[in-house]
Amino acid sequence: MTHIHWYPGHIAKAQKQLKEKLNLVDVIIEVVDARIPYSSKYKTTDELCPNKPKIILMNKADISDEKYNKIWAEIYRRKYNCKVIVTSLLNKKDINVIIDKVLELSNQTMQRRIEKGLLPRATRTMVIGMPNVGKSSTINKLIKKAKTKTGAKAGVTRQQQWIRINDKIELLDTPGIIPTVQDDQKQAIKLAFVNSIGEKAYDSEYVAEKLIELLSKLYTKDIKQYFNFSQDETDINIEKIALKRNWILKGEKADTLRTSNIILSCFREGKIGKFTLDRPEEYGLI
Repeated sequence: MTHIHWYPGHIAKAQKQLKEKLNLVDVIIEVVDARIPYSSKYKTTDELCPNKPKIILMNKADISDEKYNKIWAEIYRRKYNCKVIVTSLLNKKDINVIIDKVLELSNQTMQRRIEKGLLPRATRTMVIGMPNVGKSSTINKLIKKAKTKTGAKAGVTRQQQWIRINDKIELLDTPGIIPTVQDDQKQAIKLAFVNSIGEKAYDSEYVAEKLIELLSKLYTKDIKQYFNFSQDETDINIEKIALKRNWILKGEKADTLRTSNIILSCFREGKIGKFTLDRPEEYGLI
């Protein structure tokens, strides 16, 4: 299976519910994966959320390339005229910054309510994002208790629910969103790299091979060093990695399936290195 297509029914339903809930929300928090900040961004957020103040969280910054974190953050600040927070959600200061920014962005809305003679209420915010970019982890950090359902598999969050962050903010948890048709296979394969697409939608050996191909192009020295290739060796692939690591089947054949799964797991956990796989020049942004 080399074509990736994944659009579970619960996510289609969630997108419809998202549109229905937008009128209740004052501020949008959109989470993207800093390793693929373009591929993990929902391109039509502004169509779904017109005239809504927005914060973009570039999550998983601890396992992405710091140089490109800064570049992408600046691009998104200019492009969307919004606050961009680069975070790994490990720093409590980042959570406080998010809360403060939500209140700041909702200030005008709250002021208009008072001017209309309406009673003050808590600011209503919403966290959206592709599956497995850290949306539920963001919510858990905001409420300081793991009340929302989280997991390593893509699309774990299924139910919408209002959560009280503090006396001034209410948060609506929503399932991750993914485009209806994955006709952009470059984006789809990168979503598969970071486990943002269900495992049944792709062949792990194909995805791992594409990952190694891209990493070898963008971070040649790092990949050769990690997998014990000399700097003058070429054509790094799954089979060669398996043989170097002695992951062998009977008959001295490379265990490419095991190797592929290990490579994907190690990349997702940041064990191979800190990498950013989306480059602005690919998308005409520089």
